[in-house]
Amino acid sequence: MVTTDWRGAVPAKIASTKERKLRLGALTALVIGSMIGSGVFSLPQNMAVGAGPLAIVIGWAITAIGMLALVFVYQSLATRKPGLEAGPYAYAKAGFGPFIGFNSAWGYWLSAWIGNVSYAVIVFSALSYFFPAFGEGNTWQAVLGASILLWAVHALILTGMREAAVVNMLVTAAKIAPIVLFAGIVALAFKLDIFSQDFTGLGNASLGSITAQVKSTMLVTLWVFIGIEGASVFSARAERRRDIALATTLGFLTCLALYALVSLLSLGIMTQPELAALKNPSMAGVLEQVVGPWGAMLINIALVVSVVGAFLSWTLLAAEIPHAAALDGTMPKLFTARSSRGVPVNSLLITNLLVQAFLVITLFAESTYQALFSIASTAILVPYILSGAYAAKLAMTGEGYRASEARIVPLLLGLLATVYGLWLVYAAGPAYLFMCALLYAPGILVYAWAKRETKAVAFTTVEAVLALALVIVALIAGYQMWTGAISPL
Repeated sequence: MVTTDWRGAVPAKIASTKERKLRLGALTALVIGSMIGSGVFSLPQNMAVGAGPLAIVIGWAITAIGMLALVFVYQSLATRKPGLEAGPYAYAKAGFGPFIGFNSAWGYWLSAWIGNVSYAVIVFSALSYFFPAFGEGNTWQAVLGASILLWAVHALILTGMREAAVVNMLVTAAKIAPIVLFAGIVALAFKLDIFSQDFTGLGNASLGSITAQVKSTMLVTLWVFIGIEGASVFSARAERRRDIALATTLGFLTCLALYALVSLLSLGIMTQPELAALKNPSMAGVLEQVVGPWGAMLINIALVVSVVGAFLSWTLLAAEIPHAAALDGTMPKLFTARSSRGVPVNSLLITNLLVQAFLVITLFAESTYQALFSIASTAILVPYILSGAYAAKLAMTGEGYRASEARIVPLLLGLLATVYGLWLVYAAGPAYLFMCALLYAPGILVYAWAKRETKAVAFTTVEAVLALALVIVALIAGYQMWTGAISPL
């Protein structure tokens, strides 16, 4: 008989003996599954509303360079620091100390579970195409349906992390198929004269300059690539360490190809103003233009499947990060509980209880949820920036490198990934990062709780100054939001 701890879960060391590790296919599916959600289905309209074809091409080129640098960063860190597990959190802690590491984990976790509320709402908003009672995803029928989905996913994950990852592989394949079909059909119907019409977008004064158009595309490409770090988050569960880097690369290249094809090929079916006027999911309108009404129905079904898959992927990610942080004392011990199947049961439960609470909030105060989601979406950029900065730091110090090994390329890639992350903050709007302090500040109490449990000094002098500054910024941001001086909506 296995003895459980006070939380009713098997201790991690015992649980690990029964846990089945994740292989390359499962890790790649986690990366793709977490990146491909609802965003791809709205790309034609979202890109065209602020840019012409030329700016969209430039936007994807910048994104490819910046995200590829981030991919190389995660590849390099997985190889040079194999002892660091849980991806962005571990890298931030190792590079810049426990408090910075905690904030990386805290921001990532907040973004993950608040984003899952969005996915749950989107699923039933899409289903309203077939069942009008679901409305915009915030009617009582939709909230009830979303709650059932939430706890069904919860039950699935409790069967085992690897079992849930296998299901995620199947769902990922199912949601990629209609996107590939869309690209194939639209490519056959593509018309170069439509694509080249007002190629620069300068004929439409509302779009602004090429630079302004490119900046507008960054707002879109930012969100569709969130999740690229999925494999590194699960590094502790990988069967082979080298699979982490390969899964990240495969996931990135797959998604980049799909995203670019969807947005660029659509510009050969409908003009920029026509695409900008489409309702979302705009892929439905584009395919309907080519094949008729069944195309719109197919895309709406595909959207539901895709978002359910992303919901599963992000539930796995959201449960893993606080659990990993708790194992080394950065989060409270409450999050360390693990079942005999390797599932972080308390972390999973707390995460989904928060999702459930916010689903109810959408029923009564949708604007409150939307405000938090807008802020939390930007919060996830902090772990990306810190990952790039840590890679650059290792290259500068030589830590993890052989004496004769060249470090200039890794240094440039780390710096490029860091600069790209900062550029994304600028493109999203620095005000959003400013308002993130409202979500980061309460985490200080959680961090102090965890340090008290381990009887460690909570803050160094520098960390105390950072914590105080974070509280001050949060108070200022809260006041400015209350007076209406700044708004996330």
